[in-house]
Amino acid sequence: MWGLAELLGARARLKSAPKGDGRPVMILPGLVNTDRSNLLLQRFLRRLGYRVEGWGLGRNLGARAIGREGEVLMQRIAALHRQTGEPVTLIGISLGGIMARIAAHRAPNSVREVITISSPYAGSARATNVWRSFEFFTGDRIDDDHVRAQAALAAKPLPVPETAIWSRSDGLVSGEICHAPDARAIEVRSSHIGVQWRAEVMLAVAGILAGR
Repeated sequence: MWGLAELLGARARLKSAPKGDGRPVMILPGLVNTDRSNLLLQRFLRRLGYRVEGWGLGRNLGARAIGREGEVLMQRIAALHRQTGEPVTLIGISLGGIMARIAAHRAPNSVREVITISSPYAGSARATNVWRSFEFFTGDRIDDDHVRAQAALAAKPLPVPETAIWSRSDGLVSGEICHAPDARAIEVRSSHIGVQWRAEVMLAVAGILAGR
């Protein structure tokens, strides 16, 4: 509620965000969330001039949503790439950011850049307060071999530009594992829940997309 109230007070700043160039952008939701959780960010970026899509895969339940090897998500990204003739910018919130990083490794020609928001990709899953929820909702265990392999892939430097937006006051995941030392990172002040609704985060995303 505080974040939504903050948005109302930041309308002038949001209106002054740099305009977009029409490139395709796909936003990936966090654990158990759907595209509805990102509607404010979608609308903001559309108003700036980007072609923004949700991931269209329903609730984010890990492999149950994207396929064991992420093949369903890869098909969605490839389809948007074909439709627009341009590689896709991926913006992922929390678990969605980890998935975006894996997708960029597996299909770098279809991905223009990756922006993660509060995504704990750079450390142990146990450095979060949600790893048990991950296991419950996805049916995967963090110690499973394929989950470990995917986590290791997500942690590797990307073959495309990457930016991590993170917060020390996250509360659910350690902010220190939401960015890598050798990659671009932007620190914000926010809790984990609703981070994508914060004006500071939305303006940071707009700046990244504009090359700032």
